Amino acid sequence: MTEGRALRLIAEETADLEVISSAVQDSVLKAENLKYDRTRRRFTLEVNRFQWEDSKSKRGPQGRVRALLAFDGVLSVKTRAITKADPDLVLSVLSLSFEPAAEPPGGTISILFAGDGELALEVEAIDATLLDSAYEWSTRQRPDHDKKRR
Repeated sequence: MTEGRALRLIAEETADLEVISSAVQDSVLKAENLKYDRTRRRFTLEVNRFQWEDSKSKRGPQGRVRALLAFDGVLSVKTRAITKADPDLVLSVLSLSFEPAAEPPGGTISILFAGDGELALEVEAIDATLLDSAYEWSTRQRPDHDKKRR
């Protein structure tokens, strides 16, 4: 694993958000790790992120790292097919995208999950941060989107 190479990414534009989207693809989290602080206008997701940046390495197994994905300037949160009723429900992140509002710089950040779940964050502007922790571990299970189901 790549000790000391923790990601620290900030997004203030659509292109920046696309980089973070690539980094968090196939991250997994429990529904209970979705948190919206209305007072601070901050939405956070605590995720177990697959380290795609190391996946091309021939040095052995890849890993996951505990990371925090945070969005600031969040005015409202809407959900589709996501509930916190089951605290053990595991969500898998597919992508992040931004749809600008009629009046820039605001808009909607969509977080799409496997199984048709989605979060829509109405934001004042793109203000996202991805911070890896020091807690990482090896895994032999690499996410595989081409795997055929029987």
